[in-house]
Amino acid sequence: MSEKVKEAEQLERTLKPLHLWALAVGLVISGNYFGWSYGYGTGGPLGLFIACIPVTIFYATFIFCYTEMATMIPHAGGPSAYARRAMGPAAGYFAGISCLIEFLFAPPAIALAVGGYIHNLVPAVPAIPATIVAFVVFVFINFLGMRTSAIFELVVTIIALVGLCIFWAAAAPHASMENFLQPLTENNGFEGFLQYIPGGWTGVMASVPFAIWFYLALEGGAMTAEEMVNPQKDIPKGFLTAMLTLFIMMCFTLYLTAGIVDYNVVSAVDFPLPAALEAVYGKGALTLIVNFLGLFGLVASLNGIIVGSSRQLYAMARTGYLPKLLATVNKKRHTPTAALITAGIIGIIAASTGLTSVVITLSVFGSVGLYFISLISFFQLRAKEPGLRRPFKVAAGNVVGGISMLMCIFCLVSLFITTVGVPLPESSLAYMIFGNAVVNPLIATVVIYVLAYVWFFIGGRKNIRPFDEEFDVMNDLDA
Repeated sequence: MSEKVKEAEQLERTLKPLHLWALAVGLVISGNYFGWSYGYGTGGPLGLFIACIPVTIFYATFIFCYTEMATMIPHAGGPSAYARRAMGPAAGYFAGISCLIEFLFAPPAIALAVGGYIHNLVPAVPAIPATIVAFVVFVFINFLGMRTSAIFELVVTIIALVGLCIFWAAAAPHASMENFLQPLTENNGFEGFLQYIPGGWTGVMASVPFAIWFYLALEGGAMTAEEMVNPQKDIPKGFLTAMLTLFIMMCFTLYLTAGIVDYNVVSAVDFPLPAALEAVYGKGALTLIVNFLGLFGLVASLNGIIVGSSRQLYAMARTGYLPKLLATVNKKRHTPTAALITAGIIGIIAASTGLTSVVITLSVFGSVGLYFISLISFFQLRAKEPGLRRPFKVAAGNVVGGISMLMCIFCLVSLFITTVGVPLPESSLAYMIFGNAVVNPLIATVVIYVLAYVWFFIGGRKNIRPFDEEFDVMNDLDA
């Protein structure tokens, strides 16, 4: 590949560990401000907390395995690149499509919450128009360049953390274990701690998608590997500190919210934190402040995941899996313009359904498929290429990976067992077109995979670039 062509395709190296920490936490921080509370409706506070245990173990182990691969193969395609190197083009395509399902359908859920927070703050502003405006604004911010996007991400993530701290400080004096363990209004037939969980163990498993929401998209930071100044050293620092930060956040948010209010009040709203504070303090200045700062948390994740989705579209198009147009990079700003616009359009269409919980579950299906294929890639790369340079190597890697795989299988089984269809809300734009249609995330996920592989076998596999050319960036890093 000529130096001129190569330079035209390269992204700009500007990011350091602090930026990756901000991006990784920012990708996920909205999971503290909304989405997770739907798990109260499936398993109650205790059921959601129990579901968080295997999910946290999974992410804590998975991120080590993922970091090993991210530093070994610092490629914008992230998991698609790891799977392709480990098992070939078809596996790389599966990983890439799984990642796209996760990263293209998480933003609509977040944007719907943005609309919900704005509508709660200013009732005169309808939620869906606010959602659409949010997409347009953050696609434009990402178009301005990675440095601008990273600085913006750092600022809004810090502001969002301040908002969470204010919520925790305000909720802590009023929180109690008696409130957290509210007895069910009707006996569920269980004894012991299960009597506090609607549906018992089924309720726990049904809460898994919303437990995952506390960490969903953490791995997206790896997609900026080609934009890190020193990816081999900086990625572990950024990822591991982000994981610790998110674990602490999850514990405080989950306990304190249910500790101050009847969980049924917040189990089906997109703004659970201000709704919980309002039950204690009324709709005063404190509630409005948390509501306003909550927007920064949603903005941080929306911006960060748009970064991840656009980079995945760009990387897969550069490989040849997707149309070449999506690999177009703006010569002045070094941003994947066509990929950004495509991600925004898909997000707006998905948000028009108004089904926050369904879009979350759809995104989670993609993420678990991604995690599964990534762990297989981890084991394969260790077996096939033990001599490949690993700047960060997981101690007892096969044991850590095995634990992660068991937890991943648990999450996948939970999703298959508990996923159900949900009718379109009458207030959504999609309802005007499809009426009383029922959307099942499992069926929708299967349809997406089928259509994706139809494209792969018809045209996608014919345009895949040679392996050595696609991974030429690796040679540059090793030089």
